[in-house]
Amino acid sequence: MPRCLLSTLSAVLLLVSSGAQAQPALPGSFIRDLQSLESRLEEAPAEVLTEVQAKARRQAERLVAGNAADRWARALYLQLAAGAASRRGEHKRAAEWLDAAAGIEVAPAAWRQARRREAALQYRAASRTALAVERLILWMDEAGQPATDERWRLIGWLAELERWEAAAARLEALVEASGAWSADRRALALSIYRQAGRESRALALLREHLESDGEPAQWRRAAALAQRLGDPGLAAALWEAGWRRGRLTGKEDLLRLVRLHLAGGTPARAAEHLARGLEDGVLAGEARHRRLLATAWEAARDHSRALSAWQVVSRESGQAADWLRLGQLAHGWGHEALARRALCRAQALGAEEAEAWLASLPDAGEEGASAAGDQVERSVQTGA
Repeated sequence: MPRCLLSTLSAVLLLVSSGAQAQPALPGSFIRDLQSLESRLEEAPAEVLTEVQAKARRQAERLVAGNAADRWARALYLQLAAGAASRRGEHKRAAEWLDAAAGIEVAPAAWRQARRREAALQYRAASRTALAVERLILWMDEAGQPATDERWRLIGWLAELERWEAAAARLEALVEASGAWSADRRALALSIYRQAGRESRALALLREHLESDGEPAQWRRAAALAQRLGDPGLAAALWEAGWRRGRLTGKEDLLRLVRLHLAGGTPARAAEHLARGLEDGVLAGEARHRRLLATAWEAARDHSRALSAWQVVSRESGQAADWLRLGQLAHGWGHEALARRALCRAQALGAEEAEAWLASLPDAGEEGASAAGDQVERSVQTGA
């Protein structure tokens, strides 16, 4: 930062001495004094920095009430004092002197704009981020089309201040395509959009980069955003895509995929993933996974697979609730013989509801003909 201040002053003094800029002409004595002070700042020890700072400040104070040339010289002395203060680590003092220099109207407009930007950086170095934001916004408004890096700098500072709406508005105003953003900038943008409540925009930004981004966290975040936006179908589709591309793997990711499909209205896909996971050993053949599989086939209204799956669950668990569920489904789908056997087992295990369900069934003789041709019943009657 200090070297930037010094090099800027050298350039200004060169132009001043050549008369090439539209500003009040400085007497040769001022120019020589300013150049002398500047030269002393190069690699100066602490005591010299103190001397330069003190002299530049005295000169600036002496010229407060002078003519146009005096005030222009005052601005340059303030810049020199700020350079010395910055090198001494006195960033707040440097920022204040740069502010004062930028407020001197006889100085060239471009020079004053540059001082405002430097004041913003010095306030930031002094941990006065709110003031840094004010100065940088002022500089950007005057500069017209500031560089992209400066615009991102302001967005980052606004985010640190948790001024999410202002940061999001600045993001939207960026003209470059989001595809050109670095990973760090994309992460910052996502955080800002989410904190500002613009989750649709955050999701769109995530989806733009999922194909090229191999990080599983990005796929998980996109699915979670889709869910929060009330689109479980999209969440399931995103997780499915991540699973197919190998970005999401393992037991927990598989179970999340299953639950997303169930929530998103595609239970058959959930059941297929469960069945494959059990077959491949990704999921242990424990009761909760078998029960989830039965529930998925039930939601998909695949009668044969659902009844067979519930029969397996009932046999393995021996729980009255499972036998009752099997009986209820069988009754509802017209498999009366299977329903009777399952409900009898549930009743024997203590399910009080089973008695009422059994009472609603037709007599055993009436159901014989249909039971003889019922493939599902024949497949499960051994266990029942």
